Amino acid sequence: MTLVLVAHGTRDPAGAVVVEEVAALVRARLAGVPVRVAYADVRQPDVTSVLSSVSGPAVVVPAFLAAGYHVRVDIPAQVAASGHPDAVVTAPIGPALLPALVARLREAGWRAGDSVVLAAAGSSDPRALADVRQVADALARRVGPVAVGYAATASPRVADVVASLPGRVAVASWLLAPGLFHRVVAESGAAVVSAPIGAHLRVVEAVLLRYYEARCHQHVA
Repeated sequence: MTLVLVAHGTRDPAGAVVVEEVAALVRARLAGVPVRVAYADVRQPDVTSVLSSVSGPAVVVPAFLAAGYHVRVDIPAQVAASGHPDAVVTAPIGPALLPALVARLREAGWRAGDSVVLAAAGSSDPRALADVRQVADALARRVGPVAVGYAATASPRVADVVASLPGRVAVASWLLAPGLFHRVVAESGAAVVSAPIGAHLRVVEAVLLRYYEARCHQHVA
């Protein structure tokens, strides 16, 4: 059963490197299981072309942190366009990655007492924004009050939130890989900006969990 790992896509080569690193780590844990990389936007190959070359059952795992347009509409549409007869799309991996987010924030130099901003990509889908708010609430239980800012599409923007907060500001980057969105976050004016979550062990475990859940469902069905 092939695992298709789907990332957003970025023109930044460093972002593609992170996705390939995650895929390699997942591949190492799933000995003998084909693991393919696809992109929902910007880069190739897209989900349609990857699935068109896959025979047998496939599990499509969106390496996304919230269930916005790409997860709810774009990826399922690309799966349908492939004509693949036995492919299932899982939920995104974001909810499992809070420990990785906290680790990246601490690594960047967060200190108790800092004003904290959770910086997300942004979405026009209110359900995706609600997902981000849930992460902010969970993060607040670890580090104190957390404001939310966005790099694009939604408001308020990260730089505006940073400018509105008192004292030293630390930004927790709720992004998977480097790219345009993280450059916006890095230029927000905060004293501390965490790195994207990247090829963290929690990402690998979250992808594996989605794969196993889908595989079990297919076997039961």
